[in-house]
Amino acid sequence: MHASEGDVLALLEGRHADPFAVLGPHAARGGLMLRVLRPGAASVEASFTGLTQRLEPRHPDGFFEGFIPDVRMGEAYRLRITEGGTTSEALDPYAFGPGLGPLDDHLLIEGTHHRLHDRLGAHLVTHQGVAGVRFAVWAPHARRVSVVGEFNRWDGRWHPMRRRVDSGLWEIFLPGITEGTAYKYELLGAHGALLPLKADPFGFAAELRPANASVVARIDDFTWTDEEWMAARAKRDPAAAPMSIYEVHAPSWKRHPDGRFWNWDELAAHLIPYVADLGFTHIELMPVMEHPFDGSWGYQPIGMHAVTARLGHPSGLARFINAAHMAGIGVILDWVPAHFPDDAHGLARFDGTCLYEHPDPRRGWHPDWQTAIYDYGRKEVEAFLASNALFWLERYHADGLRVDAVSSMIHLDYSRGPGEWAPNEDGGNDNRDAVGFLHRTNAMLAEQAPGAMIIAEEATNWSGVSAPVAKGGLGFAFKWNMGWMNDTLRYVAKDPLFRAHHHQLMNFGLMYAFNERFILPLSHDEVVHGKGTIGGRMPGDTWQKLAGLRAYYGFMWGHPGKKLLFMGQEFAPWAEWSEARELDWWLLEHAPHQGVQTFIRELNRMHRETPALHAADARPEGFCWIDANDADHSLFTWLRFDGAGGPPVAVLCNFTPIPREAVLIGLPRAGTWLEVLNSDAADFGGSGQGNLGRVEAVPVPAFGQPASARVFLPPLCTIHLAPQAWEMPKPTTVATTSGTPHV
Repeated sequence: MHASEGDVLALLEGRHADPFAVLGPHAARGGLMLRVLRPGAASVEASFTGLTQRLEPRHPDGFFEGFIPDVRMGEAYRLRITEGGTTSEALDPYAFGPGLGPLDDHLLIEGTHHRLHDRLGAHLVTHQGVAGVRFAVWAPHARRVSVVGEFNRWDGRWHPMRRRVDSGLWEIFLPGITEGTAYKYELLGAHGALLPLKADPFGFAAELRPANASVVARIDDFTWTDEEWMAARAKRDPAAAPMSIYEVHAPSWKRHPDGRFWNWDELAAHLIPYVADLGFTHIELMPVMEHPFDGSWGYQPIGMHAVTARLGHPSGLARFINAAHMAGIGVILDWVPAHFPDDAHGLARFDGTCLYEHPDPRRGWHPDWQTAIYDYGRKEVEAFLASNALFWLERYHADGLRVDAVSSMIHLDYSRGPGEWAPNEDGGNDNRDAVGFLHRTNAMLAEQAPGAMIIAEEATNWSGVSAPVAKGGLGFAFKWNMGWMNDTLRYVAKDPLFRAHHHQLMNFGLMYAFNERFILPLSHDEVVHGKGTIGGRMPGDTWQKLAGLRAYYGFMWGHPGKKLLFMGQEFAPWAEWSEARELDWWLLEHAPHQGVQTFIRELNRMHRETPALHAADARPEGFCWIDANDADHSLFTWLRFDGAGGPPVAVLCNFTPIPREAVLIGLPRAGTWLEVLNSDAADFGGSGQGNLGRVEAVPVPAFGQPASARVFLPPLCTIHLAPQAWEMPKPTTVATTSGTPHV
């Protein structure tokens, strides 16, 4: 039962579609027929218990075959391979059975395999009693797929994989492969063309750019100590909890003097205490998934399951998140299912066809970013993305995912002119495949990862982004309020002389503030590409710029909605952010910048400790204007409530450099109101003007409130007032027909 000449030539030429049908041991009458392909080998021997037999060379390029008498299938053996005068021993990969099963095939095709990362990729396992790596990849249109690396001289003929016909999965177990081994996949396309070597779509680690191979990595052996955090998170209502997010581009927060990146352990030792000291509740990391180009900041990822090699071994991210949880800080990861780059080693035309991307360029190509778009309607692609989202929440205990560019996903005509997009049959521009994908994925994540927040960067008027899927929404926990961000930044950039004509830019956000659960973002996008910095937008001299910045931050922290601030903006840098260098930490040697940082610390403390400033963020009963219409003086005054009868906070903003004397405000109670925050305080770098710490409200109605007060508002300043004493309202008691009180 010798192999046919056709099989031998097909294997040696790297075009055999079913190598396991030929290679390895095969039952024969009276023993086994054993076949080995080892290009370049001079001789091969098979060593069984008590028996060593030389295999006959069938082809001078390295195909060997031999009959082993009196040996049955399943008996262990080793190969002794001689090449160039050197003999080595190895186990035969073709002696091992499959590691995947029919359920994997079925769930992949169905699109419901929510933990594909447990099955695909490179897994360090013990298979049939032997340690090694199980490789598995999806490439349904490939004629042949091989694992290649230094261990086989990057020669795809050595280790062609087993094809699972039902699903298009390919797999192989390679004994003896260890952690840290670099590898790629070599594919023969549907038409017989050899494709560029591909990184593993499920690879858990990668080489540091410009190298781009995947790397075998163990990520399942970290010992977590955050059980209490995870249990509490599962029960937390994030909409009613304080949330102040520090957005971080980890490779440029700080650098070594020679420009090297800090690793995760260095970041954990410095970034986490820094964030805790400033009082932020969460760190949001810009994409940590592997990406080829530093200038994309991670938003063009290649390795959706691989932590970038820039910051060290993937286990470092687990240690970082665990340390953050132990410090009481949550970690949100930016996640990019909206597009991917077309680098030759990535997902683009993975098996020679549009496998991950939509085949119609009107739906499968981003003209703005020159990147590919996933085919959200393909079940296997949905399974890839959905399981990837769950992967970061489960394997790395991430507390949430901020989904980038949702607008581009759900609108077919996003950034496209007439004729450049393909409408639905009814002419609609909604991408129903993407919407369905988001519905199913958000619903699944809510069930599988309770308490984790999925946050949308969505900039249109799409209704119900943060509404539950069961109520017709997209199912996100929060939506970035891009309208608020654009409007308010336009306002504060204007000369105070002209702000009166643009008053609506600051109060318009309250027209829709409770239509969604919002996060107010001052993100990395607002401090690059010629936009300057947040503080640099402010008009006036240096003092006025910093005073205006503090007033704006006070406005933001007093406004309904969770908060997000990009790194560095807490100490008012003047230079735009660049991913190529660390932040301008030297500015903190100067008192005015220290003052802004101190102000952020105080804002965060109040946000955490004052229910009125966070508990009813997404509910209209948590907000009431005092005066929204004082455009002539550029004043904004309002009240915040916790929705449960607790003490309110009055927020008073003066966006002119003119001090305002005896400004009339309405308040819900007469009595003493404490000036609990004043952005003009000397500790923050201000002039020290204010109300001597307190304001007396009298029982004279004003602005619809039963009491009123006259307050002094310093120039370019935000003040928060809170009642010195507050009694919770008593529940109303009503007599029922039975005479039993009902509360």
